[in-house]
Amino acid sequence: MNFREVTRRLKNMGCEFRREAKGSHEIWWHPVKKRYTTIPHHGNKDIAEGTLRKILRDLEISKSDWEKE
Repeated sequence: MNFREVTRRLKNMGCEFRREAKGSHEIWWHPVKKRYTTIPHHGNKDIAEGTLRKILRDLEISKSDWEKE
């Protein structure tokens, strides 16, 4: 799953882009849960499975909720 697909799902779940981070990364915010995460933005390259798990863990999003989107 690439950056565009991940951010589309996060937006649908209520997350918001906050700011750019160092290098080609972005900081995203989940206002309801008051949680932040960093997402790599490397063009059309897929985000590694472990990185995606870390993003979901940071935002306290369950795997089942993620797969519903």
